[in-house]
This record gives sequence, C-alpha cells and structure tokens, in this order.
Amino acid sequence: MIQVEHLTKKFGRIVAVDDISFRIKKGEIIGFLGPNGAGKSTTMNILTGCISASEGKALINGIDILEEPAKVKKMIGYLPENPPLYGEMTAKEFLHTVCDLKNIPKPVRKDEINRVMKRVGIVDVSGRLIRNLSKGYKQRVGLAQAMIGKPPIMILDEPTVGLDPGQIIGIRNLINDLGRDHTVILSSHILSEVQAVCERVMIIAKGKIIASDTPENLSQHLFGSNRLFVSVAAETAAVEKTVKSIPDIIEYQIEEGEEIGAVSVKMKAAENTDIRKAVFSAFAAANQPLLMMRPIDMSLEEIFLDLTSAEVEL
Repeated sequence: MIQVEHLTKKFGRIVAVDDISFRIKKGEIIGFLGPNGAGKSTTMNILTGCISASEGKALINGIDILEEPAKVKKMIGYLPENPPLYGEMTAKEFLHTVCDLKNIPKPVRKDEINRVMKRVGIVDVSGRLIRNLSKGYKQRVGLAQAMIGKPPIMILDEPTVGLDPGQIIGIRNLINDLGRDHTVILSSHILSEVQAVCERVMIIAKGKIIASDTPENLSQHLFGSNRLFVSVAAETAAVEKTVKSIPDIIEYQIEEGEEIGAVSVKMKAAENTDIRKAVFSAFAAANQPLLMMRPIDMSLEEIFLDLTSAEVEL
C-alpha cells in the first residue's frame, strides 16, 4: 500500500529526513512517533504531496507521488493537527465545499456527506456554524473531510490534541473503526493512545527510523525476560536472602505485597539473560511459595524515551 525507499529531505544544510525506508501494508494502523524536529511531520508532508523529497521516492499503490501527484492524492485523506476549517460555514456546507475540491460527482454528494457525517457522529450538529462547535466536534468535522471520497489511506496528525478525556475516547474509537476500511497512519504525542490503537509503531529520531515493530515486540526486544516481578508468600528478610542467592540478578527492589503475608520483588538480570527458571528454582528450594511471576514490560513511553535518547537502532 505505502512504500518509502531511501527518502531524504534537506532544507539547506539541515537534513530533516535522512535516507529512510519502510513499508505499510493495506489495513494496518501505524503509530508514527518522534520528538520535535525528528522529521516526522516532514515525512508525512511528503507522503501527502505537500512537499517534495530531495532524494528517494514514496509510492502509494505502486504510484510515485512526484510523477502522478493528483492521482495519488485522491487515495489519501489527511487530517492535519489544526484542521483548516471555515468557521463561518456550517459543518454540512463545509463538507459540500470539500466535495467540490475533491471533484465528487454531484449526484452522489448528498449520500457521501450523509455517510461521513453519520460515521463520525456529527449529524446532530451539521447545521451549526463550525466556529460554534466544541474542539471535539471540530476534530470530527476534520475527520469527515478527510473521509470524503473513501480514500484507502488516512493520515492523521495529532487528532486528539487539546481534547478532554471523553473526546479523546470518542476520537480513538473512530480511529479504530477507520482501521476496518482504511490504512491509517497516526501521529501522536499521546503514547498511551498509540499503544491502545496501533498495531505497529515506527519511531523516528534525527531523521532516521530507529524502530519499527509492535509495542509488545519492542518491549521484548529491549527487555526480554531479564526483568521480572514476583509475589512471594514469605517474610521480607527470607525473600531477600533468596534473591541474593540467585547469581544472575544485578538489581532488585523488595516491597510489601498487596496480599497479607506476601512480599513483592522487582528484579533485573544482565541483558539477554532469562532468569525465570533460576528464580523459580531458588524460591522452590527455599520453600517460599511463588504466588505470581511475570515479566516487566516496558511501556511505550519508556520505549520511546529509551530509543530516542540513546539512539539505539534495532
């Protein structure tokens, strides 16, 4: 569906995007993350045809966006961070204008506008001036304009910025719904939102793609099974003695457990060291029952900070 090959964008001496390549399959919901100035917005602007690349190419369904921009743009619905809405128009009037811009045939415009308004939940406010709508409804109008014409690809730049928790949940549900019929690229600084919605995450830093995988696989790659949380039915001093007896553990933290008579332990071993069997055997030998043992996964926030600060390339 989307194929980017050796894409580079330079602004004078500044290299905003530095020889990146990636592919996005049909029907995927991709989270695109990066700190400010990483090249994220520049990449999205190239994909939408707003700016051209200095080197490399971007193909949509096998078509180069530089060679046939009009044809490619028909395949893309774009919601910028601040949707360019006309406040003096009603939501329905604005969508009629979008239909004009997208050359939607007049006989089907009414049905198309009703379809997208129903899909994003703005039918009840369709006759109100956009300037009088809440931030959440304005975002929904922005989504509606991006959906006009049924483009197979949706590119959403910070779609929930400035929204309250209830509005964020509503937009998140809409994005999940869009994933049934569209390929979606979601740019967001709300990392928990990306983790909840996206099947795969691409992280860009200093113009380079430094990670591309599911949040779960990124976490496993970085931590594997070398960090564990255990709950043990024993006294603190006895548990600490057992933990110290396990040779591969390099860090640990012991706290009072949530259950009466239990102790919680967070422990870490050297990288690429699986300590699960050793931990189980040690506590069994000490006659200290394990109530729970599970790996400690990194959150998407931790993955993002770890990769972008250390510039680790996977």
